[in-house]
Amino acid sequence: MIENLVDRTHHCRNLSSPMAILLYSPALRTILTPYSRPGMRMPFKKMSTQKPIKAALGSSGPITADQTMQKFHQVFHSERQPANGWDKCWEEGVTPWDLGSPTPVLVHLNDTGSLPKGRALLPGCGTGHDVVAIASAERYVVGLDISDNALKKATELSSRSPNAEHFTFLKTDFFTWCPTQLFDLIFDYTFFCAIEPGLRSQWARKICDLLKPDGELITLMFPIDDHEGGPPYKVSVADYEEVLHPLGLKATYIAENELAVAPRMGREKLGRWRRSICQSSL
Repeated sequence: MIENLVDRTHHCRNLSSPMAILLYSPALRTILTPYSRPGMRMPFKKMSTQKPIKAALGSSGPITADQTMQKFHQVFHSERQPANGWDKCWEEGVTPWDLGSPTPVLVHLNDTGSLPKGRALLPGCGTGHDVVAIASAERYVVGLDISDNALKKATELSSRSPNAEHFTFLKTDFFTWCPTQLFDLIFDYTFFCAIEPGLRSQWARKICDLLKPDGELITLMFPIDDHEGGPPYKVSVADYEEVLHPLGLKATYIAENELAVAPRMGREKLGRWRRSICQSSL
């Protein structure tokens, strides 16, 4: 049964698919890790699958994407301030954007030596899986988040990491934060899509301020689709170009993310950006 599920993961192309929701459920992460390429398999340890599947499905049947997002929006919009809404979601564990593990394509870039060394920034870092994954003696990583509960989880999860001296977590507002040092790398995933579209120009200006003259911005652009409302708000390559190009940040590489987790396959693009004329205000 499990092998059949794995063989079918590459057919999940959107979060409305019951299979996509099943694979995306934290209860099943102990059994399945969605692979993005058709035919790829992963080794399984011998274990009973009955309990996790029952926990994921519940007594009333599979959880749908609509139900998941409805719950998220209910919790998020129960608070007047967005910062409080995000914190409430982390407190109640309603975090459909959280993969529960490092982003596969970021791990690949790190393992292949394709990331800039020096100082790296991850805004909206959540539980910090990506922060820990790329931190090393050659790269000091700063993870920012506005949620106390998210950073509490991040600290708990990373407390025994052997590379703990090479990263830190800060609770602060990305838009008002003024560090004393600039960054060689900024990685944005599920942050651009989480902010109000009206703030995107401000996001770009802040990115430009925080990036070294020869630094690189890497964006994992998601969700690329036609849904209405948010968060997450729909994005497109043009949305990034619209706010980055006027500041001199131009794409050096844009391609489909072939390592996307199954429910997000076909709705993500990897972009790498460097600036030519933008001058930092720091």
